[in-house]
Amino acid sequence: MASDGFRPLDEKLLVEYVKATPVLAEKLGNQFDKLEIEEVGDGNLNFVYIVISPSGSLVIKQALPYIRCIGESWPMAKERAYFEAITLKEHGGLCPDHVPEVYHFDSSMCLIGMRYIEPPHIILRKGLIAGIEYPLLAEHVSDYMAKTLFYTSLLYLTTTDHKSAVAKYCGNVEMCRLTEQVVFSDPYKVSEHNHWTSPYLDSDAGAVREDNLLKLEIAELKSKFCERAQALIHGDLHTGSIMVTGDSTQVIDPEFGFYGPMGFDIGAFVGNLILAYFAQDGHAVDGNDRKHYKVWILRTITETWNLFYKKFTALWDEHKDGPGEAYLPAIYNNPDVQLLVKQKYMKELFHDTLGFGAAKMIRRIVGVAHVADFESIKEAKKRADCERKALNFAKNLLKGRRNFQSISEVVSAMEKLD
Repeated sequence: MASDGFRPLDEKLLVEYVKATPVLAEKLGNQFDKLEIEEVGDGNLNFVYIVISPSGSLVIKQALPYIRCIGESWPMAKERAYFEAITLKEHGGLCPDHVPEVYHFDSSMCLIGMRYIEPPHIILRKGLIAGIEYPLLAEHVSDYMAKTLFYTSLLYLTTTDHKSAVAKYCGNVEMCRLTEQVVFSDPYKVSEHNHWTSPYLDSDAGAVREDNLLKLEIAELKSKFCERAQALIHGDLHTGSIMVTGDSTQVIDPEFGFYGPMGFDIGAFVGNLILAYFAQDGHAVDGNDRKHYKVWILRTITETWNLFYKKFTALWDEHKDGPGEAYLPAIYNNPDVQLLVKQKYMKELFHDTLGFGAAKMIRRIVGVAHVADFESIKEAKKRADCERKALNFAKNLLKGRRNFQSISEVVSAMEKLD
């Protein structure tokens, strides 16, 4: 055991730990004879154990002091487990239907005990690769984003409460620096961690590194990411951070949580749906050309933004005389000016969403960490063709995001490129 009390868990230590922790032992009905334990951490940063007894279940997630897929040569602050735990609790309080409950947090062990999201839930990204439609996805994700983003912003909070919340999350600096590196820096320069489908995308990757307009725009987005403490964001809201069934949607893994720009969360989700759309041709087989499924993805993109807009602005209207200090009622005291500020705010948020979404797409094609949507396309040339379409769309979206006034215009542009 390290001097700070940290020790990485194996199965034996895990059982001892759960037995010695009453709140966790109770979740398993204090039954330890027939435990089923499975390590399922397919992510880059953590050990994740599912623990099932005859009368209960839970998940134990432990942060490691390095990036698991790279090893000890890339150290990471294991304190991120604290930020994940408090973000789960905060977001769970605002949107309990779509965030798993936290049972236990141990700061010295960097360990969270939480609800096991049981089968048939699967990671959304896997469902998108398999071509499964989720009729409530846009409804649920828009609900999660509207509530978590509105209630942690100055539209609802006083400046005093907002500042103290911002201060609480300032310590998650290392996870923010990781994002700054892999999203806003590495794809635009030569980096040892970058890779792409070579040789097919060699010139495409080079073009990203030599595009001056792209560099101007990514600098502006990086500035917003680093400087704009707009709301408590998840910080990594891609399709691998969401578990789904036909009627349930659960958002997991908010270890990148901090006060940042709202558009980073909305953009991460929308950008990953756009990646899934451009990957579909690579998953088409005889008898299923995926065309109907692509229509469903486009509809989901459209509905996600439109429902978010509707719910977020409804919360704004509902609380316009509440504690929020962004727009004081004594100043914004007539319907015309209230409409003007709302339109301006939502327009900027829409353009932020498109910019951050495009940045997240680019980094998944020419950066360090790629997505299974493309990686699971076995034939390299076919994969590269799909990736090139997505990359070209993302570059145009990032540079021209202010030319789009509605999500339907974005969807039309996707269809044209296809």
